[in-house]
Amino acid sequence: MTFVVTEACIRCKYTDCVDVCPVDAFCEGPNFLVIDPDQCIDCAVCVPECPVNAIFAEEDVPADQQDFTPLNAELARVWKPITRTKKALADADTWAPVTDKRAQLER
Repeated sequence: MTFVVTEACIRCKYTDCVDVCPVDAFCEGPNFLVIDPDQCIDCAVCVPECPVNAIFAEEDVPADQQDFTPLNAELARVWKPITRTKKALADADTWAPVTDKRAQLER
């Protein structure tokens, strides 16, 4: 089992979760973060750090977000690891309450 970043992270990319990850399992794309399932040790310390509640245990990913499990694995293979907190995207607070953001994902 691993943890999965879901749709709520798109266009926000808050990185509060990155600093607490003991194994540097997060990878960074242009406007989204993912968790590398091969690095994640299932510690769950990242979950309460996410201000938009985008991180779930694989078994708890909502039904309408299940496609984010293989997406995290796919993108973790091509995106670079992120190990330190950065500023969120400039318009993150505007996008945080928005739902249905899949089309906004930049690869």
